Amino acid sequence: MDVAQLTGGGSPTLGEALPIEFGNTVYAVRGRPNDGLRTIEHLAAWLRDMRPRLAITLTDADLGSIGDDDLRQARELRDTIRTLAAAAVEGTAFDADAVAALNRHTARAPRWPELRATPEPHLVTATSGRPVEAALAALAEEAAALFAGSTGLEVCACHGPGCVLFFVRDSPRREWCSAGCGNRARVARHYAKTRTMHKPGPKAEPPASGSS
Repeated sequence: MDVAQLTGGGSPTLGEALPIEFGNTVYAVRGRPNDGLRTIEHLAAWLRDMRPRLAITLTDADLGSIGDDDLRQARELRDTIRTLAAAAVEGTAFDADAVAALNRHTARAPRWPELRATPEPHLVTATSGRPVEAALAALAEEAAALFAGSTGLEVCACHGPGCVLFFVRDSPRREWCSAGCGNRARVARHYAKTRTMHKPGPKAEPPASGSS
């Protein structure tokens, strides 16, 4: 697998909190749902593009070792994050199975800090699991902190027409995941308002027969 040449699954990158970015690998194009993690290569490309933000350092060899089980685990984690995000938006109780699934992912690859002395003293994150497993487990840990309210961030659903993405609100007035969705929403509102204004009124009833 040539990691540098991998093409992703097309999901948007919006600079959101990493768990939300991962959840947004389910996205819509013209209102039709798409999956940005359809293949092993898509997962490898997503992790490659997110390397600067991951808690675990992933080499090209690590990404090249991704297999079917990694993809299955990643998709399960992604879908769990979306389930919990939807509940957070709606203000409903978290599904117990989704909570259990997230906790399974946080525990898959224990991690701990280790001191390195060269070339100068610094910390690295060590793990008892494969690096890709550990990176996904760390992502699950970030999701747990987000949904527990530890980060103080508010998860919202985009109000753009046909959009299925989530975002973290960074402004009280923010309603959309991106400027593009905001523009489409304003155009849709304007179109609906224009149609209402130009809608013909009811036709007048003809006078009753024999009336003067």
